Amino acid sequence: MSTTIATGSRSHYGSIAIIGALFFIFGFVTWLNGPLISFARLAFNVSEALAFLIPFAFYISYFVLALPSSMILKKTGMKKGMALGLFLMAVGAVVFGQYTTARVYGGAVTGIFIIGAGLAILQTASNPYISILGPIEGAAQRIAVMGICNKVAGILAPLVIGTLVMHGMGDLAAQVEGADAATREQLLNEFAARIHDPYMLMAGLLALLAVAILFSPLPEIRPEDVNSEGDSGRLGGKKSLFQFPHVWLGALCIFVYVGVEVMAGDAIGTYGEGFGLPLDKTKFFTSLTLGGMLLGYLIGLVAIPRFISQERYLSLSAILGVLLAVGAFLTTGYVSVGFVAALGFANAMMWPAIFPLAIQGLGRLTEYGSALLIMGISGGAVIPQLFVHFKQQHDFQLVFVLLMVPCYLYILYFALRGHSVGHAPAVASGAPASQRG
Repeated sequence: MSTTIATGSRSHYGSIAIIGALFFIFGFVTWLNGPLISFARLAFNVSEALAFLIPFAFYISYFVLALPSSMILKKTGMKKGMALGLFLMAVGAVVFGQYTTARVYGGAVTGIFIIGAGLAILQTASNPYISILGPIEGAAQRIAVMGICNKVAGILAPLVIGTLVMHGMGDLAAQVEGADAATREQLLNEFAARIHDPYMLMAGLLALLAVAILFSPLPEIRPEDVNSEGDSGRLGGKKSLFQFPHVWLGALCIFVYVGVEVMAGDAIGTYGEGFGLPLDKTKFFTSLTLGGMLLGYLIGLVAIPRFISQERYLSLSAILGVLLAVGAFLTTGYVSVGFVAALGFANAMMWPAIFPLAIQGLGRLTEYGSALLIMGISGGAVIPQLFVHFKQQHDFQLVFVLLMVPCYLYILYFALRGHSVGHAPAVASGAPASQRG
């Protein structure tokens, strides 16, 4: 299988470092969504269901923009495509900051959608880029490095926004509750305005990074040259994604995986509020989940593929996800929240394993296959919406476990069987990737 780019080790590691910086940026932006749910409920005085439009708009943008992103990348190449994605994110940050300051919720949600659209382009380029920057068998290890960058940013994001923007929310909510109409509007206007400067700063940094990427030494990689299985003789001559069933199964796997990841990360604050836990505590719960993910990435970085294959690690992670979801259901309060946060550990190495397994052997169709997988990120919009809807009529813990367990069971299927559908037997082997030729 031809999967190695012809670059020296110095440029190879330099490229990984640059992509790592990108993963840090979109990790920071992505994991702001959890705290922003609580922020939106107070700043815009909207219901819980409407507040969940924040993650919905963000993740549904992947579904809308992923295929156009692949077409854009065919024209621009991956490097220019990454720069374009960063610039679009900068535009979205400006829109969100301006409309939030004005307390126009529709405009703020539009800004979130634009940020997600930029990330759709960025991820459609960067994920296959890092996957095929070296041997596909070690892709999970490289993506684990990216995941560490992503999750360090994810841990910092709620802490930064909590400190700069959301400090004193519990007391402010009590003041708003007891204030007259004019005072309430003044308090909420002042609170919403806190978001303006941080997002303007973010927009400036994103725009500068876009320019830096254009002039960076990143090599332009042609997926058809580095991600084909022509030497196997089994997949040669295929011209359509419909001839690669594993990529469709992988897209569904990404859908359910991102759904459970967002449930454990962004919805954990709402989950904790279900037990009556204070707002000034729940706003930091996302950082707990991301801490678990960071630990999972560190272990995966050491273990894959040295001691265990990425598909076998994925199956063990799925089983752990089932056990932790059931544990959250059987307990209450901070202990139950702890089980949900621990799902971060179970989820950590899922994306690094699913993505390279799903795009393996696509060759010149890699951008389109990547776009299909990026569309699966819309699971982060759908599954949390199901949670916030059904918890209005049913016990929130029961709804949580009934959504999470089937998702983890499908991920287990993909790890055991789905990833190898349509592949040569060697790909489906349970042996560690480092032992396969």
